[in-house]
Amino acid sequence: MKAGQWIEPASGKELSHEAVIATASRAGVVLLGEQHDKAAQHRWQLHVLAALRALRSDLVCGFEMFPARLDPVLARWVAGEFAAEEAFLEAAEWGKVWGFPAELYLPIFRFCRQFRVPMHGLNCRRTLVSEVGKLGWEGVAEDDRDGLTPARAATADYRRYLFEITGGGSPSRKAQSPDDPAFDRFVRAQQVWDRSFACRIAGLREGATPPLVAGIIGRGHLEFGHGTPAQLADLAVGPVVVLLPHVRDTEPAAGLADAVFCLDADEG
Repeated sequence: MKAGQWIEPASGKELSHEAVIATASRAGVVLLGEQHDKAAQHRWQLHVLAALRALRSDLVCGFEMFPARLDPVLARWVAGEFAAEEAFLEAAEWGKVWGFPAELYLPIFRFCRQFRVPMHGLNCRRTLVSEVGKLGWEGVAEDDRDGLTPARAATADYRRYLFEITGGGSPSRKAQSPDDPAFDRFVRAQQVWDRSFACRIAGLREGATPPLVAGIIGRGHLEFGHGTPAQLADLAVGPVVVLLPHVRDTEPAAGLADAVFCLDADEG
């Protein structure tokens, strides 16, 4: 693994920065994954966004961090209406809607403001996640689904992936296998987020001249084509390119993403 290098996980082939960005710029959707608390990964996202903006003046940016109801606030920020960043963060309810320091994301928000890149919230109301987790989609009235359509059912591979990244078969957990009915509630809740991001992105892509939509989303919703990419496919939205930062010494697993960028080991 070589820091500063793009890798194609499917083949292990090294890719040039220019080739990756050119391919991504021709897509309909580019999903940029992250670990929420890693500053280096947000810097990487910013650099990719800047490269995409150089090729696509119609770039728009969607954020997991904001619910869609805050789009008017995000539009005011991009238009330059807030005199202070603190006023923007207060209006955007940052302390309520997201649990990570704003300093991690402000460079991206500043970029969008300076270059007038439209910002949109991709998330739904938080209580919908717990409601669907508990009751299932059919247990929530359509008018209360925040404009979302029901998620495509999770595949066995996705359930296995979610089970492993949440601790596997730890004796302390209730669910002891990916197929355990005790795991259903978590899977349903996760899929609310997956579907919300996909539905919001699909909405941004509507129209005669759809823009390039870049999604800033946690990598657990993106890896191996599960989560949001699968829900976008269900909605017939594409083509979709998934790009991830990579901080491990091992080669990225085949199918992890379309391309990964190798960060320095101390940046993880």
